[in-house]
Amino acid sequence: MKTDRRYFLGGLLASGLVPKPTWADAGGPAFLAAAAKPDGSFGLCGITDGFDIAFEIPLPSRGHAAAAHPTRPEAVAFARRPGTYALVIDCVTGNPKARLSSPEGRHFYGHGVFSQDGNWLFTTENDYEVGRGLIGIWDVPNSYKRAGEFSSGGIGPHDIKRLPDTDTLVVANGGIDTHPESGRAKLNIPTMQPNLSYITAGKITESMSLSSKMHKNSIRHLAVSENGDVAFGMQWQGEAEVTSLVGLHRMGAEAILFEAPQQQVRAMNGYIGSIAFAKDAKTIAVTSPRGGLIQTYNTLSHTIVASSAITDVCGVAPHDRGYAITSGTGQIGNLIGRHQNLKKSAAYQWDNHLILI
Repeated sequence: MKTDRRYFLGGLLASGLVPKPTWADAGGPAFLAAAAKPDGSFGLCGITDGFDIAFEIPLPSRGHAAAAHPTRPEAVAFARRPGTYALVIDCVTGNPKARLSSPEGRHFYGHGVFSQDGNWLFTTENDYEVGRGLIGIWDVPNSYKRAGEFSSGGIGPHDIKRLPDTDTLVVANGGIDTHPESGRAKLNIPTMQPNLSYITAGKITESMSLSSKMHKNSIRHLAVSENGDVAFGMQWQGEAEVTSLVGLHRMGAEAILFEAPQQQVRAMNGYIGSIAFAKDAKTIAVTSPRGGLIQTYNTLSHTIVASSAITDVCGVAPHDRGYAITSGTGQIGNLIGRHQNLKKSAAYQWDNHLILI
């Protein structure tokens, strides 16, 4: 009987009738997040919609964000800036499939995104000897072999997303020049020029820059709605008080900076760590681990509607019940309005980002 079954399965494989693995085979995660553990090790976790751990896969060092493959249970975990590795993981088996290394003279910025068909991976990179931003191209079917690169449209590209149902990329060029020999030191604050760049087939089709008085507001993190609106969170590098840390943009239109009372802007300590649209796109949530706050803005009035204190909060993603959130203290759960439904685990200290699969 075992022999018959082996021949039967072999026939299914040969005919292509065996179902391809899905995220359900990896435990049904809804999110990905990097974490540190009490023993000093690091991992990438799959997290279910109910905030249970679907899987945990070791990482060689501290992670930052991840990219989920659009058609199979595969993820790319990125090292924290200025990291030089990205690990491709089969999330069903837990086995590494490939390890990407940034070319000599480059480092990754901790983010990447797949093309719509999943055949290409795009990574934000720093050419630190020249001081320019690049987008690396990796050939997924060819074992993630490096296939080329193109300009990010600015300096310090951090986050990168893909506009829905297209292969147009949007890049958050933070404008800050760095060099590994200087650690995370910022080398060009007086002259920095952040922007959003939209790129199709390696060509910049549109670029949005902030006004001169906001040129020290580094555009760092992005969220994209189903209709193509791009929300961006910023990190202020100036000495005077900043008036806004959150904005909204759509291709062909002017950027809108969201409003909040000055004390609420000040409470974020000049730092947006993550940003997400709600599933209905009626609100945007932004987190500040430095301020210990998560704030929510209305996308029609462009004004703040709620603020909630959570120590070291950073990861945020859309959830059927408000927003899913994680913190560096190990808290995980959801936020509905101002109501927190959180649990804390001593096993994980969550890193910056919570990635929706």
